[in-house]
Order: sequence, then structure tokens, then C-alpha cells
Amino acid sequence: MRNFNRKHDELRNVSVEVIKNGFAEGGCIISFGKTKVLCNATVEHSVPKWLDQSNSGWVTAEYSMLPRATFKRTTREISLGKKSSRSTEIQRLIGRCIRSIVDLTKIPGLQIILDCDVLLADGGTRTTSINGSFIALSLAVKKLLQEKLITKNPIRSYLGAISCGIVDSKVMLDLDYDEDARADVDANFVLDSSLNICEIQASAERRLFSKKQFYEMFDVSKKGVSEIIQIQRKIIDD
Repeated sequence: MRNFNRKHDELRNVSVEVIKNGFAEGGCIISFGKTKVLCNATVEHSVPKWLDQSNSGWVTAEYSMLPRATFKRTTREISLGKKSSRSTEIQRLIGRCIRSIVDLTKIPGLQIILDCDVLLADGGTRTTSINGSFIALSLAVKKLLQEKLITKNPIRSYLGAISCGIVDSKVMLDLDYDEDARADVDANFVLDSSLNICEIQASAERRLFSKKQFYEMFDVSKKGVSEIIQIQRKIIDD
């Protein structure tokens, strides 16, 4: 039996609080169950030096976890003097996934930085960060359009992400920490609103998995991402 009697293909409770009076151009606090992430989008009127001579903008991301986001306190990475390999991998994932649905030529001279700070971690922090980053980005783009700093919407499609895995020989969607710790297979699916693939991460933690099991995970993940994008639409169109 899953926590809160969830079905195998059921998302945790999802909530989104839009930050309306913050300093960032777009921001929200997004929760999947107990996992809670603050996502902010900052617009800078400059681009990385290697883009100076191009007619392109840029989108990038940073990811961090607060010390008591987890059961035991973790040391702040700034105190260690460098990003952990995990944080580096996740922020690169967030950045490239978001860039995949943005036409960078429509934001020339602008850089959008997506800051994802994990307030509470109970599994799925990277997928929650991608979902929240898309909302923050969309709100920032709406502001740029309203202020006529850009003339066309650079976002090609919606984007959603969800974790999935095989736990106790069963395919389960949106794993919490306890399920993730017991998973034989752990996967993350990032898809757009047409259910095209942006990125898939899948690994056998304890046991190998078959093509049939992979497609079962893919199918329940498509269902989950479709539900997430419906939530995003309501937030962004409000």
C-alpha cells in the first residue's frame, strides 16, 4: 500500500503558489507531496560572453538544497567551496530541458536565470524543479511581453517532468523518498505538451528491467505529465 493510498499511476498532491509581489520577474513555490521547491526566474539584460556576437538569448539554471530540506542537516555547498556533483548534474538537466522548448532567437540580448531552491525534499526534487521552472519562466515571459521588451513568445510548448520506478515489482509513478529508496528501477521522464521526449533518465538500481517494463513506465509517465501540464496551464493562464 502506497502512502495516502495512492494508485500506482497517481500523482502526489500537487500545489503551486505564485509569488506575485516578489522581486523576480517570475516565481512560484511548487509542491509534490512533501517535496517543496522555490523557483524564481530572473531576467538579465546581458548574455554570456560567448554569445556576445550572436542574435540569441540564453536560459540557464541553478539548483541548491537548503540544509534542513532533508532528514539530517546537510552542509551548505558554499561552505564546502564548490557545488556537489549531484547539484551540478541537476542544474544542467533543468537548464537544457527548459532550453529545449525556448526559441532563444526571440529573446536576443537577454538571459533568463532559473533559481531552484529545495525547501523540503521527499523525492522528485529534480522533476519538481523542472515543473516549477517552467511556470516561473512562463510568468517572466508574460512580463517581458507586457512590457514590450520582446515582441514574440519564445516558448514553443509546455514542459512537464515526473519520476517513475519499479518498486516491489510494480511500476509506480511519482516516487516519494521511501519508495525511491526501495526502488529496483528509478527513472525520470521529461516531456512536452505533445508528449514528445525531451529527456529520459532510467537506471537499474537493483535489478535490470525489460522493454515491456520500460514502456509501462513511459505510459504512466505520459499520463502524469499530461496532468501536470493541465495544472501549469491553469496557473499560467490565470
